[in-house]
Amino acid sequence: MTRHIQIVIGLLIALGLPFCHLGTLGRTYSGLGPLLGGEVLWWILFAVILAYTLLVERKSLSTLGFRRPGGWDIALGILAGVVMFMGIGMIFQFVLPALHLEVNQHLNTLLSAPLWFRLLTVTRAALVEETAFRGYGFERIAEWTGGPLLAGLATWALFTIAHLQSWGWGQVIIAAYGGLVLTILYIWWRNLWANIIAHWITDGAGFLLVPFLIAHH
Repeated sequence: MTRHIQIVIGLLIALGLPFCHLGTLGRTYSGLGPLLGGEVLWWILFAVILAYTLLVERKSLSTLGFRRPGGWDIALGILAGVVMFMGIGMIFQFVLPALHLEVNQHLNTLLSAPLWFRLLTVTRAALVEETAFRGYGFERIAEWTGGPLLAGLATWALFTIAHLQSWGWGQVIIAAYGGLVLTILYIWWRNLWANIIAHWITDGAGFLLVPFLIAHH
């Protein structure tokens, strides 16, 4: 198998499967119920990407950006997460009302879910989405094209569009902003752990901290 064929197959897995309604398929066919069923195929996708990299491509996980995190990686991840959360707050406050948009019922369903499930979902989103889009997707497109520009644009666009099928146009705007910050962070720093931390902080603040503050207001 040539390297180009390996990359094409890997990209179809990492960037194609997120568009295949994995949550719906898992809830329908896994037998794990509406909560865990909606997550299981995403975790399987994560395992498949890692296995494909290690066993088929025979590449190390550092080629996906999994490099040992240091203090600066953690600090940059936290800073980017704060920037993303503040920007998303502004979008909720001003942009979505001006465009007469709102995120759909899926958000309310998630916010009403048990804490352990929201924690699992936030962790899965940060780990799996960053591995699929910024890790495998970006790195392999950059390898194929010889530079980061097309890789960044392609994975940012796909990450943004992927949020339409479950969340609606309001969330697409939010994902476009968050994805832009995450893409710039990865192109600049190239350590996936910084991205995972930033993604986790952003979603964690939205799905864990804010509901807690509202409940105890």
